[in-house]
Amino acid sequence: MSGRDGAEGRLAGELRARLLSWYGRARRDLPWRRTRDPYAVWLSETMLQQTRVETVLPYYERFLRELPTVQALADAAEARVLALWSGLGYYRRARMLRAAAKRVAAEYGGRVPSDPAELRRLEGVGAYTAGAIASIAFGRRAAIVDGNVARVLARLFAIDDDVKSARGAARVWRLAERLLPDGDGDPGDWNQALMELGATVCVPRDPKCDACPVCDMCAARAGRRTAELPRATAKRAPTEVRRVAIVLASSDAVLLARRRRDVLFGGLWEPPSADGPVAELASRLGVRASDLVPAGTVVHLLSHRRMHVEVARAELRPERAGPRRWPVPGPEYDAAEPVPLRRVRGRPHSALTRKILMVANVEAAGLRSR
Repeated sequence: MSGRDGAEGRLAGELRARLLSWYGRARRDLPWRRTRDPYAVWLSETMLQQTRVETVLPYYERFLRELPTVQALADAAEARVLALWSGLGYYRRARMLRAAAKRVAAEYGGRVPSDPAELRRLEGVGAYTAGAIASIAFGRRAAIVDGNVARVLARLFAIDDDVKSARGAARVWRLAERLLPDGDGDPGDWNQALMELGATVCVPRDPKCDACPVCDMCAARAGRRTAELPRATAKRAPTEVRRVAIVLASSDAVLLARRRRDVLFGGLWEPPSADGPVAELASRLGVRASDLVPAGTVVHLLSHRRMHVEVARAELRPERAGPRRWPVPGPEYDAAEPVPLRRVRGRPHSALTRKILMVANVEAAGLRSR
């Protein structure tokens, strides 16, 4: 070993020792940190992608109660999985998770594989998720890089490349792999310590350097560059989307339409909506425009879209609330039917649907409590 390699090894060892010691004292008590069950770890990491911890907590616990094993998820109908995911967003994650569970059940006897390369064969499992499952659930020496880890490493080592560029991401991944413990710590705890530091201390704006256990080892702090690192390309402004929605509701039912599987919010149920004039949508539903009452506007932000939905309401007449065939309200839908309010929660739906029903003053059982 060269002198330089030895010095880098000692530096890495000191970094790990301090950060792991801090993590043991300061880590948040989260349910997925109380288990090494690979399915539970996999579920948590999938739910946490682009979603806040506080949002994920009730979904994670409810999902595990309803579908406690890989086999249970593999056997569940897609509609049930989407209903459990309703409001969490990024519904492709739920579909991919179910598809991967089916593969694990069929090819691995229901046992989640421990090898990162095998894990990456599963639908929806990339390098980050594979590394998280392998290291946290199985103790394998596998690196992970998410936004928190990239930010911590970019500041600690003053990485000037854009961490989201191919060059910058490759550099961060190489660094994360070199820093993995090799006999002086648990890889899963080390990975979680890096993530925890980024989530609670080394935050994007106004990092809490005084609370950082490795602040004196941070090149960005030494150079007074914490505000400029990590470098990243400015986000593109979201596309503004304007739609209209009609809520046809009675005291005990509401008309919902199911979106086609191949469109945004595919497979989810919602009050009928459209891009065009509200009168045109009303005509498709057999409602007179003069019967519509404006209910308000909903603004819903997606990753690349900001949706503005003008909501109107009309009464769902008793003679139309029974088991009759409703016309499909537009090309984005493949079904429409009145749904008892007490059963709306059991239909796959988005957070946007909840907002629309709330603006229209429709009290669907269980939706406000989430």
